Amino acid sequence: MLLGNAYAKANIEPYHKNTPITQIINDPVFAQYGRLLFPVNSNYYSGNTLGNLDLTWYSHINADKSVEIVNYLRNRAINGEQVFFDIYTLAEKKADPTKNNTGLFFFKGKKGEKFAICNAGGGFAYVGAIHDSFPHALELSKKGYNAFALIYRPNAQTAIQDLARSIAFIFENAEKLGVNTQNYSLWGGSAGARMAAILGRYGTTIFGEKPYPKPSAVMMQYTGFSEFDAHYPPTYSNVGDNDYIANWKGMQRRADEMRKLGIDTEFQVYQGLGHGFGLGINTKAQGWINNAVRFWEKQKR
Repeated sequence: MLLGNAYAKANIEPYHKNTPITQIINDPVFAQYGRLLFPVNSNYYSGNTLGNLDLTWYSHINADKSVEIVNYLRNRAINGEQVFFDIYTLAEKKADPTKNNTGLFFFKGKKGEKFAICNAGGGFAYVGAIHDSFPHALELSKKGYNAFALIYRPNAQTAIQDLARSIAFIFENAEKLGVNTQNYSLWGGSAGARMAAILGRYGTTIFGEKPYPKPSAVMMQYTGFSEFDAHYPPTYSNVGDNDYIANWKGMQRRADEMRKLGIDTEFQVYQGLGHGFGLGINTKAQGWINNAVRFWEKQKR
């Protein structure tokens, strides 16, 4: 595989809106993990370039952000940095081939800074990372945080198992990764928000891993998840009031009830927005991630 200057000279042009998705998936710089940049099940996306990409159940997909993300990962890979990490061993993947389509994309922040794991939604049918976790992870890395975007097996049970494994992987490799494991956070949209909430409440042990610390905060977007008790972590959540999947009143009710139990919560609703707006670029929700980061910074364990 060509890397470094040799690769750069052979592939001068960066990706752009008209770059075919298949070209990115098959780019040698991404080795065997290029396929995980986009939904493995192609039935859940349409469009053949970054500029016309569309994902089932999502809205406000920003082509400029998609271009920025894939170029960021490509440039780091060209420079010899590891941007993707397997969370399962070869033996584990051989025993269970479904684990082949899992792993962590690493959006590197400052050495020794705390970390976040971002979990895209997709109805537990696919993983919409290009819009629902990569953009979040990239913005967090720009703020100095070490951010990971999890590619998981899209099933409610196995997805949370993969999230638990990813936490175990980061804790066990913290020195190599250059991350601080104290006061980490979990982020998620839609199905990914359910994953973050459930893992934040029940921890890693119940999902087959050692008892690692729970997150200091959970950030949830557009989910109908309604379960709560006094053991859930501090939670920031947001949604649009025109969401046909996650009713904003239900999300607000959960936040209010958790607050009555003494759990710190923050909730934001945006007029006219539907489901799956991601970072909310060029919408009323734009900038919400700054509020979420401030909320995270308040939380200490």
